[in-house]
Amino acid sequence: MSNLILLLHPVLGMLAILTAGWAFVETRHTEATNEKRIKCLSDATALLVWLTYIVGGYWYVVYFAADKAVILKGPWPFSHTYFMETKEHYFFVLLLLATYLPIVARDDLTGKSPARHVAGWVSGLVVLLGLVMEGYGACIGMGVKLGALPH
Repeated sequence: MSNLILLLHPVLGMLAILTAGWAFVETRHTEATNEKRIKCLSDATALLVWLTYIVGGYWYVVYFAADKAVILKGPWPFSHTYFMETKEHYFFVLLLLATYLPIVARDDLTGKSPARHVAGWVSGLVVLLGLVMEGYGACIGMGVKLGALPH
């Protein structure tokens, strides 16, 4: 079960990045024909980010203490002291942006609408921060792997 949860966290995160990226592209050329799609993508992005948060939070509370001990005794203790600590704080910004995206997408997005520009910026920031989170997660995972090796 723990391996499934560990896999589910980054998979949900990547799906959220993909939906936010798709929403970003759609907002570049918004018309009446794709406005509904942007709203659906925005909803999906928010849902996926929240699911990522819940699954990752569960992993952190239930399983991460053992990994943390391995990381801190290994050759990459900074993968916890920097990457994990930073990820824990940046993620809340990502969560807020993803939650705001469907709210702004409910407005009229056609033409030169300010809501269209805000939706574009918010979805772009979700993609950027999501990629940062994925990279930080990879560094944390490497810290666990290196810490588990005999040294």
